[in-house]
Amino acid sequence: MKGKWRLACLALVAMFVLFASSVGAQAAYPDRPVQIICPWGAGGGTDQVARTIAAILQEDLGVPFNVVNRTGGGGAIGHIAGAKAQPDGYTLTIITAELNMMHWMGMAEVTYNDFRPIGIVNIDPAAVWVSADSKWEKLEDLVNEIKANPGKLRASGTGTGGIWHLAMAGWLASMGLPPDAVTWVPSTGAAEGLRELIGGGVDLVPCSLPEGMSLYSAGKIKGLAVMADERVKAFPDIPTLKELGIDWSLGTWRGIAGPKGLPDDIVNVLEPALKKAVESERFTSFMDQVGYGVAWIPTDEAVKFLAENDEGLGNLMKELGLAK
Repeated sequence: MKGKWRLACLALVAMFVLFASSVGAQAAYPDRPVQIICPWGAGGGTDQVARTIAAILQEDLGVPFNVVNRTGGGGAIGHIAGAKAQPDGYTLTIITAELNMMHWMGMAEVTYNDFRPIGIVNIDPAAVWVSADSKWEKLEDLVNEIKANPGKLRASGTGTGGIWHLAMAGWLASMGLPPDAVTWVPSTGAAEGLRELIGGGVDLVPCSLPEGMSLYSAGKIKGLAVMADERVKAFPDIPTLKELGIDWSLGTWRGIAGPKGLPDDIVNVLEPALKKAVESERFTSFMDQVGYGVAWIPTDEAVKFLAENDEGLGNLMKELGLAK
């Protein structure tokens, strides 16, 4: 009996040790390097935001946070890789506005439902940029020109159906104008569109404030309006569409997310750490320096934000005949 009793005691001790080890392992997250997938190229805006956040999280949580660029397919490759990762907290993704566009265009099946957002960290509204020597001093002047000569003016800033094309189409629709009231000239991105703008190839470019910041600071372009509800701190002289009586806002955004199924206990570690990072002096200083808008939308609210953004972009793309 003594031998059996001893064996039973040893078995109980072993079970307790295994249970305690399991609980300890869970409580120790993260205990090894974490990868953040960036669907866009090294050195770009999204990459810079990801690396700044990664460095702060690394200091706070005590393990390496490594940014890995998985580019291609207009952001599809990286988003798909992030969605298919194990939901163990060791592969995260910096998700971008294109996530809510690709599936509507038939570029990829991945959607926001394939992720569990930790938080949205950045929102940059579109602005209406024109060349510094253009005759339009106010947005009203430009709108009157568009109404008087539908289809005459040309705009650029992304490919057909890209975020800035949709920003312009929504702005026009909010004024009762068709999307082709301004002719869209496809380009590889805002940088090319802005070069065309100062070279006289196009008349306006709707793109984010940070993308136009250097040319604006150099006095080569001027902003007539920003597609937001409130003025942007870094650009206090540019009025909002809302101020001008136009009910339309749209921009690009960035957030950190894990794959669908990411457990609550991991989110409960990452969410406050990410909030702390976003509110840190290091992050806000970096974002102010490059003109990016700092935002914080926590995990539960981020789910609603993504759903509403996806629905709004989908409806707009259907109106433009770009949804498949």
